[in-house]
Amino acid sequence: MYSNGMSSCISSLSKPLLRMDIARYFIVGMVLVTMTAASVSAQSRDPVIGKTFAESRPGTAPMSPDAKGAPNVIWILIDDVGFGASSAFGGPAQTPVIEKLAKSGLRYTNFHTTGVCSPSRAAMLTGRNHHKVGMGLLPQKLMAAEFPGYTGRLDPTKDGTIAHYLHQRGYGTYFLGKSHLTPDDESTDLGPFDRWPSGLGFDHALGFHWGETDQYKPDLFEDNQHVQPDGRHLNTILADKAISYVDRQVKLAPDKPFFMFFSTGATHSPHQVDREWIDKYKGKFDEGWDVVREKTFARQRELGVISANTKLPPRSPRVPAWDSLSTDQRKVYARFMEAYAGYFEQTDYEIGRFLSYLEGQGMLENTAIFVVLGDNGADIGGGPNGEIEHVFPNELTNDNDAQMVRLVQDFEKIGTGEVMSSYPMGWSQAMNTPYRDWKTQANAEGGTRTGMVVNWPRGITKKGEVRTQYTYLTDLLPTTLEIAGATVPDSIKNVRQTPIQGTSLVYSFENASAPEQHTTQYYFLYGGGGIYHNGWKASFGYRPDFIDLFGIYPSPQSAANNAGKEIWELYNVVEDPTELNDLAKSNLAKLKELKELFDSEARANQVYPLINWSDLYPRFKKFQEAALKRK
Repeated sequence: MYSNGMSSCISSLSKPLLRMDIARYFIVGMVLVTMTAASVSAQSRDPVIGKTFAESRPGTAPMSPDAKGAPNVIWILIDDVGFGASSAFGGPAQTPVIEKLAKSGLRYTNFHTTGVCSPSRAAMLTGRNHHKVGMGLLPQKLMAAEFPGYTGRLDPTKDGTIAHYLHQRGYGTYFLGKSHLTPDDESTDLGPFDRWPSGLGFDHALGFHWGETDQYKPDLFEDNQHVQPDGRHLNTILADKAISYVDRQVKLAPDKPFFMFFSTGATHSPHQVDREWIDKYKGKFDEGWDVVREKTFARQRELGVISANTKLPPRSPRVPAWDSLSTDQRKVYARFMEAYAGYFEQTDYEIGRFLSYLEGQGMLENTAIFVVLGDNGADIGGGPNGEIEHVFPNELTNDNDAQMVRLVQDFEKIGTGEVMSSYPMGWSQAMNTPYRDWKTQANAEGGTRTGMVVNWPRGITKKGEVRTQYTYLTDLLPTTLEIAGATVPDSIKNVRQTPIQGTSLVYSFENASAPEQHTTQYYFLYGGGGIYHNGWKASFGYRPDFIDLFGIYPSPQSAANNAGKEIWELYNVVEDPTELNDLAKSNLAKLKELKELFDSEARANQVYPLINWSDLYPRFKKFQEAALKRK
């Protein structure tokens, strides 16, 4: 290459060069190349400028870092799963690909999230608490507030992401699927793009901005512009694009590792999948959510993903006994769950297709895969009956009886691309087995506790083991940096980086009994919250909550504001992981200690003011009324 370039330069000269001139030209060129090569790991050097070349010294150009040999890293985030949904954690949805990863890797059974989508994604990608980076609620104006912890606007200049840091290490960085981190007024093709994946450090991206999207007609963007889908299922589109990204990088830079954030729209509603996947589960949920919950609990004991002292909580008083339901209700509700399980299994299949490609390329051995089974617990957005309209708020359905009439009429459409399906909240509780409550309940394990699988054949020798140390979303970033040989730079583009708040999990890879290192973690969402510290948890729920305001028909005209009236509970979650034995009255000293710790963490992380559902409800009523007028 250099000889061709040199010949071209020489031939373009108007006068023949003397042999000495040619030699000098060649030597200068080689010096420049040598100086450049020597600067691979160094900062660029400014040139010294004199009047002549002899009096001057050229600067050195910065070169891309060399990460050859570092592992590829894939973060797979599956939406709205719940601890007890995947067969890898004892659930009824068959996920053989995730099971295989778990059997040859590690299951983390004490993994926690914020309790809802955007805050969890912000914490995961930045390695910092969600309020600390302004994502205490959601990025949409309806759910944001102009307080430091609630703006819904990430600042990637000071709160860099895993993609930024690995990019500086020499990784290719790719984003696939759900973002839900871009404010409404920044989501068009005009930008600004600071809070699109491209602004968050990713080289390339294919995904969608909102909390959910139609799986057959997704509202997609690619890099910095929206694109038209081709009619295939979104999971299939994402798997194909993942293969395409890696295939291109392997051809262009075979020694360059990649980082991929693969964030499916599944299993968030709408639950949509081809009928062949739904039909695989026909009749398998006819026994109902009470029996499914008990069978899941038994399988979890056999797998060892729950401790021997774990007890199954009673069914929530907000969920009716399956035996009390009418024939139509049981038929419709079972179909919703068939659709969900089929949707989840198809998601697992498409992930497996991508991993099979990597295996065929000989890349799987040195690829670290983190599978997070839920950015929160299982969803309750379908309300008591399930939904196929899937509008929010759900007021557009007149009442429960009218809703059931339509669900019976449209029974065959449930789970298909013809409607926007979301299962009843009775299934949400079953998918969170053995924990109580559900998505948005940051005070309860069912809202925040999900399963995680870690698989890295070259880097982890232990296979098929369980890890019980407390872990949190913010831990993934420092874990990944450690295995990649990367660090958080002091600054990016001259902006000083804020401290990382997560803890690397590498200490636990080879040692099941290693003392946990993430010992304190606060929670807060929509009025409910808590604090974990060294095996203890103090928490408070808030009423009215999401179900009170949006899960009944018709919705209330107003919401009582009970801010400051929260009742605290206290649990030893090592001995009582399902939060059945409230010790708040019998251990006042421990409760006082943890309440003070919550206050300290809240102040340090911009959690105040505590914004609850009642504060937000007037906005939703206006939104609802406007929607009714348009209808």
